[in-house]
Amino acid sequence: MQKKYSILFVILASVFTVSLIVSNIIAGKLWAAPFGIVLTCGVFLFPIVYIIGDVVPECYGLSTARKVIWLGFAMNLYAVIFFYLTMKAAYPPFFENQPAFEAVLGFTPRLLVASFVAYLIGTNANAWTLVLIKKWTKGKFLWMRTIGSTIVGESLDSFVFILIAFYGILPNEALAPMIMYQASFKILYEIIATPITYLVVGWVKKQEGITSVPDAPERFAASS
Repeated sequence: MQKKYSILFVILASVFTVSLIVSNIIAGKLWAAPFGIVLTCGVFLFPIVYIIGDVVPECYGLSTARKVIWLGFAMNLYAVIFFYLTMKAAYPPFFENQPAFEAVLGFTPRLLVASFVAYLIGTNANAWTLVLIKKWTKGKFLWMRTIGSTIVGESLDSFVFILIAFYGILPNEALAPMIMYQASFKILYEIIATPITYLVVGWVKKQEGITSVPDAPERFAASS
C-alpha cells in the first residue's frame, strides 16, 4: 500500500523546498555584517532549512527526511534550469533589465556545483546526526539533537560550499574566516531558534499523533 502523507507534512516539505530555493537566490548578495564580517545573505533564510531538517527526521523518521532532502535538491535544479533558459531567451531591444536579471539569477556552473554538493552533504549529515544522537540519548534532550546535528551539518555545508565556490578566486587566507563566520552564524541562529524547534516538534507530534519514529540510524547507514 502506498504511504499517504498528511497536509502538515506537505506544508513542512514545501516550506523546506521554497526556503532552499530562495536562499540560493539571495546568496548572490554579500552582507557586510558588524565587526567587518562578510557573509552571504543566504544565511538569513538557509538556517530555516536546517530547522525543518531537524523537525522532519524527529517526527517522521530518517527515510522520510531523506526523501524531503532529495525533493529539495530536485526542485532547486528545476528552478535553476528555468532560470538559465529564461536568461538565454531572446529579448526585445526596449527591454533594458537583462543585465540586472542576469546579475541576480546568473548562477555560474561553479556556484551551482558548490551549492548542490554542500546542500546534499550538509542536510544528510544533519539528519543522520540528529537521529543518531536520539538513539544515544534514548529520545531525551531534543536540544542536544537539534544543536548537535546543526553543528555537524552547517559546518560541513559552509566548508564545502565556500571551498568549492571561492577556492582560487579569493585569497586562501580569506577562506577559513569565511567558513568559520558562516558556520558560526548559522549555528547561533539554530541555538536561538531551539525553543521554536521544541514547540514545532511538539505541535507536529501532537497533530500527527506520533509516539515513535519509524526508522533508526542503522537503516540509513545500510542504505547509504
